[in-house]
Amino acid sequence: MMYPEIVIAGCGNPLFADDGFGPAVAEEMFRIPLPGNVMVQDAGTSAPYYLVPMLDPAVTKKLIIIDITDFGGEPGRIIRLETGDLNPEGIHDSHNGGIIESLQCIRNKIEIIIIGCQPKHVSYPVMEIGLSDEVIRAIPTTLRIIGDLLDDDRRDTCDRSIGKKPADVP
Repeated sequence: MMYPEIVIAGCGNPLFADDGFGPAVAEEMFRIPLPGNVMVQDAGTSAPYYLVPMLDPAVTKKLIIIDITDFGGEPGRIIRLETGDLNPEGIHDSHNGGIIESLQCIRNKIEIIIIGCQPKHVSYPVMEIGLSDEVIRAIPTTLRIIGDLLDDDRRDTCDRSIGKKPADVP
């Protein structure tokens, strides 16, 4: 499977309460018309093992990860992290087996943005379906942040072409 220029990956497991944040955001993103160079993926818990290794830096330029992230904030608070922020000792996944470590191998090849939501409750290993109210309220904010990132990307593409002549014009 070849991924396009921009991949938005909702990571997590909806069987463990707020860990379902990433897939819930992906589900909302599936309802939004997106440019052809953008793909939304409900990556579930497999992103570190299947999504990240399949990215081709020659094609994919930006990876936007949506996941819960324990950064010590108030439940439902959103944080935006970039490649330089990916310090496993500082910011970390809310549970073992998260995606931060697997991103280390591509951080110098693909622009990585993580939109993390502070969970209120992760029930692992006990199954508990449903997001907390705080995390549910974070979904619209997350969608706006993603929209802004995509708008910024479109503006950057347009800005680079301003003042340039097509190659076939003398």
